[in-house]
Amino acid sequence: MRAVLLTGFGGPERLVYREDVPDPRAAAGEVRVRVGAAGLNNTDLWTRQGAYGSAGDPSATTGWRREPLRFPRIQGADVAGRIDQVGPGVTADRIGQRVLVDPMLYHGGERELVTTDYLGSERDGGFAELVTVPAELAHPVRSPLSDAELATFPTAYTTALRMLGRAGLAEGETVVVTGASGGVGSALVQLARARGARVVAVAGAGKHKAVRELGAEAVVDRAAPDLAAALADALGGREAEVVADVVAGPSFSALLGVLAPLGRYVVAGGIAGPVVQTDLRTVYLRQLQLIGSSFGTHADFARLLAHIEAGELRPLLAGSYPLAELATAQAEFERKNFFGKLVVLPGEHRTGA
Repeated sequence: MRAVLLTGFGGPERLVYREDVPDPRAAAGEVRVRVGAAGLNNTDLWTRQGAYGSAGDPSATTGWRREPLRFPRIQGADVAGRIDQVGPGVTADRIGQRVLVDPMLYHGGERELVTTDYLGSERDGGFAELVTVPAELAHPVRSPLSDAELATFPTAYTTALRMLGRAGLAEGETVVVTGASGGVGSALVQLARARGARVVAVAGAGKHKAVRELGAEAVVDRAAPDLAAALADALGGREAEVVADVVAGPSFSALLGVLAPLGRYVVAGGIAGPVVQTDLRTVYLRQLQLIGSSFGTHADFARLLAHIEAGELRPLLAGSYPLAELATAQAEFERKNFFGKLVVLPGEHRTGA
């Protein structure tokens, strides 16, 4: 089969396109999916770069679990396609089913989620023509959306659902969402509005109109000279009950400053810098909660499917690339000059080929 192999930590040169990778076979309790589309995530880049650090050394080169990663590895967590093979113990009537794959490879509850395996990291993923997964994680999906549109959902939207659940966002509350033009950020805007919350978003110039169309009441420019003042103005004299952050970096203290007493700050990313500074007196005198969150539970994935099948979410497909151009897609992803999500299409061949 055709696939892109990640051969080690490093730059795009570590992504090797091949057309002679052995086809995987579904083992007991598994299904094989012919990949229609596979979405890109920040985790793909950070894993390739080994950028997750360790508890004792923020600059250490590690995978997302802060452990060594086995190479070569086929990345790609967000998979939409059709089952074309079943392993022992799986009924043959599943062959031909259109599915969306839950990428979280764990058994148990929330504690097990913290150290879960992740499709495309601890197990080969969807940047290939074929991928095998546990049968229970390949969910039949009934939707008029294309595979490319479906592949924009899994990681970003379950991560957002988990963040809002961890923070306990309630109807009528105000949430500040950072990175609102990206995958998780745009999911947060839509899902927070679905909960009946008021959304104030932070996004780059040129993307404000699109973020408002998703349901944000106000949008603040991420490059505002005084982010704290810009947020205060957008909040209109109110304070936010929740901040949902995927950016961190220098804006961390300003974000804490907009929280009401007893407010909740939930973080699931640090694309502007994972090491931050703040005055802890702000935290304890205002009795704030700092909440870490990553990925989503199997229950979150089931809720996501219900939203998709009810037509309650907009797929924000910003662009698609042939599998052979994954490195180009990742470079575009890193530049952030788009709104929503990028995907690769294993069924399409290299441009001009």
